[in-house]
Amino acid sequence: MTEYGYFLSSEEHGPDELVEQARMAEQAGFTGLWISDHYHPWNAAQGRSPFVWSVIGALSQATSLPVQTAVTCPTMRMHPAVTAQAAATCAVQLGGRFRLGVGSGLALDEHILGDPWPQAAVRLEMLQEAVHVMRLLFEGGEVSHHGKHYTVENARLHTVPDDPVPIDISAFGPAATELAGRIGDGFITMAPDGEAVDRFRRSGGGVKPAQAGLRVCWGPDRDEAVRTAHRLWAVERLPGELPQLLPTPHHFEQACELVTMDQVADAVLCGDDAEAHIEAVAAYADAGFDTVYVHQIGPDQQGFFDFYRTKVLPRLPGRAEGT
Repeated sequence: MTEYGYFLSSEEHGPDELVEQARMAEQAGFTGLWISDHYHPWNAAQGRSPFVWSVIGALSQATSLPVQTAVTCPTMRMHPAVTAQAAATCAVQLGGRFRLGVGSGLALDEHILGDPWPQAAVRLEMLQEAVHVMRLLFEGGEVSHHGKHYTVENARLHTVPDDPVPIDISAFGPAATELAGRIGDGFITMAPDGEAVDRFRRSGGGVKPAQAGLRVCWGPDRDEAVRTAHRLWAVERLPGELPQLLPTPHHFEQACELVTMDQVADAVLCGDDAEAHIEAVAAYADAGFDTVYVHQIGPDQQGFFDFYRTKVLPRLPGRAEGT
């Protein structure tokens, strides 16, 4: 049965706003939370980027919903041993209602310490080793590890949850999706791609959870919603590996000058057509995803939550009886 969560955008909102949105999401009937983990926003118009681990601590006191990072890069800016400590603490604060979503990262966030930005295959290799290190630490014993990319000496987490933190792998191509199947406790992506779900399951994912995100821009004036989506998330239409390679928000702004309003309108559901929203969200259920997280672009969060509470969530697969 597909579940429906809300995607908290750390790029657009400050910590207090994110906590309030989590409360509104729970009141509206969403059953889980994703939260993005960035050092920089994608562009100056988004304009925010709070430290996600502090925000999760606040979320643990403000909502009973499960929380997941979507996603954290545990390979460069954050060493896997430090990421493991942060994730274990969050899991304790949330009473086990925390999953760690991880990915191979973006130059936008990860190059800030001056390290070279590796090729994609190397980044996936680093991610695999980082996951191994974090799993060892989640067991609660003392860990020493001397690997190709990471060294850990006499490290032990003294605050750990009763069960190891699940680690889900973000993937947008075949190699990463197969890695998610081999080493992940779940799969994360951003499109209703049934073939990717099948690849994940064939690669070892089996019945483990497959989760995806959907960006929308609800609003009573569709044209205004398209303008908002274009101003804040034209990055959705940048092709190929470009989003993984550009190093600063200014570079993204330059690249997004090539993205038209029509391209964004094709990529992001805009407006207040309830049938269109239901169809867009249900496409993820049809593709075999276990959870879809909806991200409302822009400032009108209350209007979005009222709309989904009354006109969308009650009519989604599995929700007609109020489940």
